[in-house]
Amino acid sequence: MPTGRRRRRSALEAEQTEAAGPASTPTAVESGRGGGEAAGHGGVAASASRRGGRRGRSGTGLPGEEHSGRTSRKQAEQPADPETRARDICLRLLTGAAKTRKQLADALRKREIPEEAADAVLTRLEEVGLIDDAAFAAAWVESRHAVRGLSRRALAQELRTKGVAADLVEQAVAQLDHDDETDAARALVERKLRSTRGLDAQVRTRRLVGMLARRGYSEGLAFRVVRSALEEEWSEPSGRE
Repeated sequence: MPTGRRRRRSALEAEQTEAAGPASTPTAVESGRGGGEAAGHGGVAASASRRGGRRGRSGTGLPGEEHSGRTSRKQAEQPADPETRARDICLRLLTGAAKTRKQLADALRKREIPEEAADAVLTRLEEVGLIDDAAFAAAWVESRHAVRGLSRRALAQELRTKGVAADLVEQAVAQLDHDDETDAARALVERKLRSTRGLDAQVRTRRLVGMLARRGYSEGLAFRVVRSALEEEWSEPSGRE
């Protein structure tokens, strides 16, 4: 596993542990049972506790017990404070895949998290490395260029829509140079070339150029790559009819 991804997973696990809070302590009945049983009176204490519980349910318990129970349940059902809710939402989203700060901010806004609480949580996640727009952009460019053959222009547009800052977008797409783009465009054309055989030359050219344009390649580069691919095809003996 790459070091950056391992570090991000460790930070995510640490935040999830902190969000879970300390383990619950034993109840008074459980503590009394442990001590009482050691002294030989555990059965009596447990029996008294069960009788008291039945009296409470039948309405013959101590005054205020029923009201106290309702209050406790009501408090348990109340939503957590905004920052806790925001952190829980972010950690769930980050468990699936890396996200930009804007993507997480949009998710918190949709869930009506107050802006002040959202900003505090997002800043905390940036500090521990769970939000890293620069790393996100670099990984996005590498993956999308390798898998889909997207050009620098298309990749930059995708990153902008995800809220990555302009300077980080520029740094990320700088990983690719002109030769990288030309090689990727040529590979795309070679994969598509066979399916266009038998069509008119102009139709083939138009379709292949359009395919590259949809992936963000400039018209000039697209025409050069397509023309070169067609010329190579016709220069081969199998390409002549």
